[in-house]
Amino acid sequence: MGCRLRQDTPRTRCPLLGLIHLFVLPVGLFLMSTGANRVSKSVKEKASLPCGYNYSVDELTRLRIYWQKEGKVVLSYVSGDKEVWPQYKNRTLFDITDNFRLMILRLLLSDSGKYTCVVQRLESGSYRRKHLASVELLVKADYPTPNITHFGNPSADIRRIICFTSGGFPQPTLSWLVNGKELSGINTTISQDPETELYTVSSQLDFNMTSNHSIVCHVAYGDSQVSKNYTWEKPPEAPPDRNHTTTILTIGLGALSAILIAICVMYRCFRRRNEASERENNIIYLGPVEVSTEQNV
Repeated sequence: MGCRLRQDTPRTRCPLLGLIHLFVLPVGLFLMSTGANRVSKSVKEKASLPCGYNYSVDELTRLRIYWQKEGKVVLSYVSGDKEVWPQYKNRTLFDITDNFRLMILRLLLSDSGKYTCVVQRLESGSYRRKHLASVELLVKADYPTPNITHFGNPSADIRRIICFTSGGFPQPTLSWLVNGKELSGINTTISQDPETELYTVSSQLDFNMTSNHSIVCHVAYGDSQVSKNYTWEKPPEAPPDRNHTTTILTIGLGALSAILIAICVMYRCFRRRNEASERENNIIYLGPVEVSTEQNV
């Protein structure tokens, strides 16, 4: 039963076994090249790079260990003395107990690259290479989702918002989409931290509050992108203020009453003057008293 191999010929009569060999070999090579030999981390994190050399305590005094990055020394360990090169000082650990593992703290973008662990052992008066292992370090810097916040009101019906994100690489481009239409922002700024090499980007946008808007802040960098949505709905019109209306009505009625009173007073005054005038006109004027005829001239 199953697949039988003949002793007089090396050829197999089981084609399925040959297909399995053809499949397993490439997969195994792929896993060997992409598994433990590659470490992917983000900036400011810690990377742990394995060397993988098994040694005895007695052998340690005869070993020299070098960690290199693309031909440049990162760290050396010779006769119990450790030396770290300036670029990695105060952020590099060397774990002897874990087979010479290298740990890099507070990763920078510039830390990306191929690292090699070289182990040499003293034999017959000279050092010979006994171990060589390489690991690829990939340092990523993704931008976080942008923040959109209120940034004031330039006028009564205009609102200003700002979009902001920081801590990514490479240099980004920021654009605004308002109701599906791309618009240019105002005061768009892009800056880079000279130490971390990471970028910060911000931009402002003005829109009219009298209508509804669907707004997107879009940040693109390299082959990646992040975005943030912002929705503005026109606020409903406020109902009339009853207290204010009552106040206005009271004031209006008071003014109207004052006007009517004034008219009445004026009317009564005018009427009294007319009556007095009429009484004066009804008096008969008799003239001066004639001189007595008995008076001598």
